Amino acid sequence: MIEASTLSDAPALRLANPSDMRRHQRVKVTLLGRYMLPDRQEYPCQTVDMSPGGVRLTCAVLGQVGERIVLYLEQIGRIEGTIARMTSNGLAVKLSATLRKRDKIASQLTWLTNREILGLPEGRTHERLVPLQPGMMMRLESGREVPVRVIDMSMSGAALSTISIPSIGTSVMIGKTPARVVRHFEGGLGVQFMLPISPDRFHEGLLL
Repeated sequence: MIEASTLSDAPALRLANPSDMRRHQRVKVTLLGRYMLPDRQEYPCQTVDMSPGGVRLTCAVLGQVGERIVLYLEQIGRIEGTIARMTSNGLAVKLSATLRKRDKIASQLTWLTNREILGLPEGRTHERLVPLQPGMMMRLESGREVPVRVIDMSMSGAALSTISIPSIGTSVMIGKTPARVVRHFEGGLGVQFMLPISPDRFHEGLLL
């Protein structure tokens, strides 16, 4: 591990090292995504922990041990593997990747881990735009619908202006797009889409 400190008299921060990640060190990381099973159906998921050689997911549809699975994870991208085992609330996947791909995953996990240690802002990894139809309805878990205005959006999330502010972590529907509330700001909230919007829909400015 690499030790670093911002001041000589400050406690050292133990930062993650990509070489450690390449040895399949598993780190806790929460990323939204989706996965496809052999039936070619896509389902939402969220990571629990991950290494360049495997990932543990929270998900509802489990598939069978040994089945091929294709994953699309935010900030990681597309990866493939096989279902290794079932867990109490999801499944564990053994990743099938080239050495180059494993090195890339190691670097991505290193950045995500160190960002959390250092308290760095998450940043926006996707282009953002104002949709063609900013007026939308947001459906809450109770089934109640409230009007919102989309301030801007990316393929992974949106900023909404609304007088109704659900708590962080609440699941909502923005039009027909499932999302989760991830932050609050004055006069609105930020949501993260459970399934990233396809590039075609995004560049057309569509949420429906």
